[in-house]
Amino acid sequence: MKIVELVLDEELEENGVDAISIVENPAIESDFVALNNQEIKLAEVDKEKKILLGALLIPNKPIYRNSEEGEYYIFFSKDTIVKASQMYLKNGYQNKSTLEHQEALKGLTLVESWIVEDEVQDKSRKYGLNVPIGTWMGAVKVNNEEIWKEYVKTSKVKGFSIEGYFADKMERPKEALKETISVDQQLLNKIKDILTTNEKKKQ
Repeated sequence: MKIVELVLDEELEENGVDAISIVENPAIESDFVALNNQEIKLAEVDKEKKILLGALLIPNKPIYRNSEEGEYYIFFSKDTIVKASQMYLKNGYQNKSTLEHQEALKGLTLVESWIVEDEVQDKSRKYGLNVPIGTWMGAVKVNNEEIWKEYVKTSKVKGFSIEGYFADKMERPKEALKETISVDQQLLNKIKDILTTNEKKKQ
C-alpha cells in the first residue's frame, strides 16, 4: 500500500489547517481530555473550565485513507507540523471549528497551542497523554453549552481532527518502483524490436 507524505507550501494562501473538528473517531487515534469540574471561584461559585485538551497532529503517524484513488496512508513530518501550527495562528483561524467535519460550530476557540519538545516534562503528561516529541497539542475552550452537554459530556466526541489543504509528496514502495522499471524496460525492448524490424525492411 502506498504511503504519502503531506507537505505545506507556505507561499500558497489556501495551504494549511483551516479548522479544527471535534470527532468521535480521530484519525490520529489520540483522544482529548475534557477538563471539567475544575474550580474557578467566581462570586463563590465553582464553574467548569469547559476546555478540551488533546493532540492535533502527531508526527510520522500513518493515517489510513480510502478514496477514489484507492487505499493508502498519509503522514506529516515534524517540520510540516510546526509550519501548520504556526500558519493556523498566523491566519487567525483560532475560532474556526466543526463537528465531525460537517457542521460549522460557534463558541469554540483554540486558547493554547504548542509543540511537544520534552516527552517527560510536557504539559500533556499531566493529563495522561502519551504523545511523541513534535506533536502539535491544543486546548480548545468550549463556550457552547449545547456542544458541551450533548457531545463532550456524553463522550460522543473523543478527539480532534484537522481540516485543511496540503500538497502530497509520494513515497513509492520499492516493489511498485521495481514493477515500473520492469514495464519501462519492456516498452524499450518493444521499441527496439520495431526499429530493428524497420531497419531490416529498408535493407
